[in-house]
Amino acid sequence: MADLTATLAGIRSPNPFWLASAPPADKAYNINRAFEAGWGGVVWKTLGEDGPPVVNVSGPRYGAIHTTSRQVIGFNNIELITDRPLQVNLGEIRQIKRDWPDRALVVSLMVPCEENAWKAILPLVEDTGADGIELNFGCPHGMSERGMGAAVGQVPEYVEMVTRWCKQYSRLPVIVKLTPNVTNILVPARAAKAGGADAVSLINTISAVMSVDLDTLAPSPSVDGLGAHGGYCGTAVKPIALRMVGEIARDPECAGLPISGIGGINTWRDAAEFMALGATNVQVCTAAMTHGFRIVGDMIDGLRNWMDEKGHATLADFTAKAVPKFVNWEHLNLDYVVKAQIDQDLCIGCGRCHIACEDTSHQAITREKDGKRHFEVIDAECVGCNLCVVVCPVDHCITLRELPAGSVDPRTGRVVGGYRNWTQHPNNPSR
Repeated sequence: MADLTATLAGIRSPNPFWLASAPPADKAYNINRAFEAGWGGVVWKTLGEDGPPVVNVSGPRYGAIHTTSRQVIGFNNIELITDRPLQVNLGEIRQIKRDWPDRALVVSLMVPCEENAWKAILPLVEDTGADGIELNFGCPHGMSERGMGAAVGQVPEYVEMVTRWCKQYSRLPVIVKLTPNVTNILVPARAAKAGGADAVSLINTISAVMSVDLDTLAPSPSVDGLGAHGGYCGTAVKPIALRMVGEIARDPECAGLPISGIGGINTWRDAAEFMALGATNVQVCTAAMTHGFRIVGDMIDGLRNWMDEKGHATLADFTAKAVPKFVNWEHLNLDYVVKAQIDQDLCIGCGRCHIACEDTSHQAITREKDGKRHFEVIDAECVGCNLCVVVCPVDHCITLRELPAGSVDPRTGRVVGGYRNWTQHPNNPSR
C-alpha cells in the first residue's frame, strides 16, 4: 500500500491531512477527537500575547452560501483568535504533544508587530514541545484592524522582518501563513523566504461580506443589527487557492520553499490536486466543521487507493508534477483545436446546450432535424469553448474531440496541428 507519510519543513506526520488553525483546533478536547479520527497533524488556533483577553462576539459568527440541496459551498467567519487564556492553551498543547508524539502539532501565533512581543511568546511555545510555529499573517478581520494579521501580511517588509525575529528567537520551524488579500501572492511569499521561513501556508481567508439581509438591510452575519466583513473560505475558494499555490511553486525566486496548501479542500481529490500543484501537505477547516472529524478517514482511504491505482508509492511520486504544465496564457498551443460532439444515445433533449450556445456563445448547436427536436453541433461555428459541456446535465453526453494534425478547421480554414508546443510556434511573440 502507498505510504502517506508527509514531511513539511522537517515536521513529520503519518499522513498529509492537517487541521487548519481555526475553531476546530481551539482546545485539547477537539484535538484529541481529531487525532482519534486519524488526522495527521493540527495547527492550533491562533494564540495571542499574554495580556488583555480577546473578546469574541456571542451573536452569529458564521455565514454560508448553500446549493439548492443545502450543501455549504462558501463559508464566512468573523471569529477572532482564541479567547482562551494563553497559559491554558500552552498547558493543553504540552499535554497533547505528550499524548500524541507521532502527530504534527504546530502553533499559530499573532502578536503585535513589535520585536519584544515576538521575543516573549516564542520561548513559551517552544517549551510545550510543539513541532513548529505558523505566523498568522492572514486574518482579514478584527485583528487586522489592530495592526496584526493581514495588516502585516500585506506589507512584505513586515513579513520579512517578523519572520527574521522568529528565526532569531526560536529553534522551531517557521511556517508563514499568507493572506490572499494582495495583488500578487509572490511578493509576500518571496519576503517570507528572504526572512528565512522554513515553509509557507496558503491561502488564509478572503476578506468578504457574505450577504445582506433584505428585511433588516444589514450585512450578514449580523450582530445586534450591524455586520462586519469576515474571512471567506470553503469549496468556492479552491480555484483561487490552487492558482496561488501554483504561482509560488513555479516561481524561481521561491524555489525550494515548501508549501502547505489550504482552501476548499473537501475530499482526497482536492488534496491530490493541491499536492500535484506543489503543496507538500494540506490543511482543512470548513469540511471538518460541516462534516465532522471523521471525514479524514475517507480522505486517507481515497488518496491511498488512488495512489495504489496510479502506482505512486509515496507522496513525492506525484507532488509538484503538475507545476511544469501550469503556464501563462501565451504558452498555450493555438494549433490545438477541438469541437464539441453530442452523444445522441445519452441526450435527453433538454435543450440547455442549445439555449446557452444560441444566446451567449457561437450559435453552434442546432435544435431540430427533419422537423423534429434534435440537437447537433455545427463544426463550422464551434470554437470548442466547452460551455455546452458545462451546462449539460448528463455526464459524458457532450464531449470535446481533437481535430487531428493536418486537418482543416471548418470554422477558420486553418490547417491545425503541427506545432504541439506554442513556445515553438512561429507566431508566438515571445519566441
